[in-house]
Amino acid sequence: MKRVQEVDVVVIGMGVGGEHVAERLAEEGLDVVGVEAELVGGECPYWACIPSKMMIRAGNLLAEARRVPGMAGDSQVTPDFTPVAARIRDEATDDWNDQVAVDRFTRKGGRFVRSRARLAGPGRVEAEGEMFAVRRAVVLATGSRPQIPPVPGLEDVPYWTNRQAISVKEPPASLLLLGGGAIGVELAQAFTRFGTAVTVVEAMERLLPAEEPEVGALLAEVLAEESVTVRTGARATGVRHVDHAFRLTLESGEEIAGQHLLVATGRRPQLAGLGLETVGLDPDARALAVDGQMRAAPGVWGVGDVTGRGLFTHVAMYQAEIAVRDILGRPGPEADYQALPRVTFTDPEVGSVGLSEHAAREQGLRVRTGIARVPSSARGWIRKAGNNGLIKLVEDIDRGVLVGATSVGPAGGEVLYGLAIAVQNEIPVERLRHMMFAYPTFYRAVEDALTDLGHD
Repeated sequence: MKRVQEVDVVVIGMGVGGEHVAERLAEEGLDVVGVEAELVGGECPYWACIPSKMMIRAGNLLAEARRVPGMAGDSQVTPDFTPVAARIRDEATDDWNDQVAVDRFTRKGGRFVRSRARLAGPGRVEAEGEMFAVRRAVVLATGSRPQIPPVPGLEDVPYWTNRQAISVKEPPASLLLLGGGAIGVELAQAFTRFGTAVTVVEAMERLLPAEEPEVGALLAEVLAEESVTVRTGARATGVRHVDHAFRLTLESGEEIAGQHLLVATGRRPQLAGLGLETVGLDPDARALAVDGQMRAAPGVWGVGDVTGRGLFTHVAMYQAEIAVRDILGRPGPEADYQALPRVTFTDPEVGSVGLSEHAAREQGLRVRTGIARVPSSARGWIRKAGNNGLIKLVEDIDRGVLVGATSVGPAGGEVLYGLAIAVQNEIPVERLRHMMFAYPTFYRAVEDALTDLGHD
């Protein structure tokens, strides 16, 4: 018979969302157990957000140096991935060791259990051969996992996911990249700048299919200029690994080859084996359904990727704070995803918030759009090299407010901030027209997009 321990809270999954919940509740004096089978901090600090942006930063430096001729003299750049790999190992991941994160949690009064855990009924969690009787809350924060497409032969070959790609000590000579979403295009550009011959294969008709069509077209042009081979509308029908090379067969019958194959076809919430059925939840659901206070069932909360509300660190942190407040019995507003921001850290950066034009029309809104090209803005013209970008605004005609916006450019993610405020607070478009836009800035292109939007 398993030993039963009474605790206030059990957090299952200590990625960024779960870790934040566990630490905050421990700081409040609750008896908190955090359970994680892998590394505390999850995907973001070890295999995703942080190390990938280190790669991207290094690649951007190479790109900027190559832009010197014709602008500021002459330059010659010799890529070296060694300091990038060292920085990821030493600064970002501590050689993929989470002891610092574990110690930070336990110093706050929490107890850490390295294990997989599952629900064993209302108020019951089983982990590491122990049974926890939970007085206050069980928080599910198990994150997401790569979504691997059913391509014949894929299960039989040693393909990479983002984890293997981030962990490399040197860039491959060539890389087949299956998936043209955010992860795919970020890593494609980063590796290309270090000398890898990259081919991106995307089944949809454009890159970044979740973004505005103009964005995918612009990014395809940029990547092509950097010698990335982009194949959109190309579905993979088979893969082989022969003589230390991957051979990917496309629906057209064409076969393309590369030293490595990186599968970046999205991620999906990780719910398998959690025992959801023991608390009345659907174990086969694609995501954990939660209400505006992050409650999934009596005594059960969910935060982060597992909720399917946007697989981003900022969503997990936002939801975590709401869950903490609710578990402590403190009143507060419900989660609001109206102005959910997302950024793809390519060069140019792609920032977007709210609804795309297509999504707005699908919701039955009457919309109009305005577009301005960043190169035509004063800052873009001054910058000259590496000045690709655009601003796109989506207005709900009936209410006269922005419901979505996209900012692409050298600082696209930063320019997005002002647009996100406008979408979140439903600032009337006519009021935005009467703002002063600092000169010469990238964000001044917003003024041109408002002009293109037109009037009633």
